[in-house]
Amino acid sequence: MLLARLKKYCEENRLDCDFTKYNELGISPFQVHRSKEEHKQAIFVLGTELVSMTAKTRFSENKETLERMQE
Repeated sequence: MLLARLKKYCEENRLDCDFTKYNELGISPFQVHRSKEEHKQAIFVLGTELVSMTAKTRFSENKETLERMQE
């Protein structure tokens, strides 16, 4: 849920965000009927996209985190 709130914040503030992969999954924290595995995948995809967005900005130290998330 926290990652979804961060996503919403980024979108509302028009930050350099690309949530295409997450949106393509078609899953949200509120869809309790979805499997645990689907939610896990959504969390990793959204987390990766958020870290990628911060890596593009002045927070270049997050590149290591992005690489680990992609693994």
